[in-house]
Order: sequence, then structure tokens, then C-alpha cells
Amino acid sequence: MLTWLKSLFGTPQPAGPPRTIRKFRVGDPTLTRVSIAQDAWSIDSGGNETIRLFEIENPDVEQCLLTYRGKMKADGLSGRAYFEMWCRFPGRGEFFSKGVNQPVSGTTEWTSNEIPFYLKKGERPDLIKLNVAVEGKGKVLVKDLELLATPLR
Repeated sequence: MLTWLKSLFGTPQPAGPPRTIRKFRVGDPTLTRVSIAQDAWSIDSGGNETIRLFEIENPDVEQCLLTYRGKMKADGLSGRAYFEMWCRFPGRGEFFSKGVNQPVSGTTEWTSNEIPFYLKKGERPDLIKLNVAVEGKGKVLVKDLELLATPLR
């Protein structure tokens, strides 16, 4: 019985190594206009806002762990900032994963951040949105962004 319960509520197990869906470089155009500071995107926030960085249409993924990964740092940020990923499913709407447990705030050095999104068999998003949510005023820098898919059993 315990094995059955674990199968229902346990974390899915990887069935292979992660595959890079896409790596983003500073030269790649973002959806929301942001500045470029050396090797990073620079966001000057005047208050609460969602910065839409990239969208991936028809990523051809299912039954996997999606991972939105990158580095972030804050410079005089009065609130907090974190990554967020939205997945749109035809006929079902949009669902999200937010990195509220890995925010940057104040003034920080570079931190590595990532957020997961589990897809079950048959769950095939037609659009993935990669954003930065900023709650407060100040500067946020992001770099080394990538989206990975790890197949699951």
C-alpha cells in the first residue's frame, strides 16, 4: 500500500538526462523592452510588474520536468524579484510555476535560480512563457537563461 501511495504523491523519477530546449543570449530580442548591461538583461522597475522575456511556441514536450534556469541579481531593489513560467494548454488555459521561494531583494551578487514545471503524459503545452516578476522598485539583472526538459518515467 505504501508503494502505491508513493506512486500517487511522490516526485516523478527522471527517465534520462535533461535536454536543452533553448538557451537565450543577451542579443536575443525580449518581448518586454529591457536594457542590456554587459552580459545581462537589466530591468529598472518602477513598481510591481511582470517582465515578459521569451515565449516558446509548440515546444513539443510532454511527460517531462521543464526547468527554467538562469542567474539573477538585485541592485537596490525595495521588494523582491523571481522567475515565473507559464504553460498554455489548448482547451485548458494557462498554468504557472513561480520561484517565490528563490527571490532576490535589496542588493545581491549573482544567484543561480530555477523553477520546475511537471508535465504528465498527454500534457503538451502549445506555448511556454518565461518571465521575471518584480515586486517593488529598483534594478534586477538576469543572464544565462535556458529552458530544459528532463524526461520522466
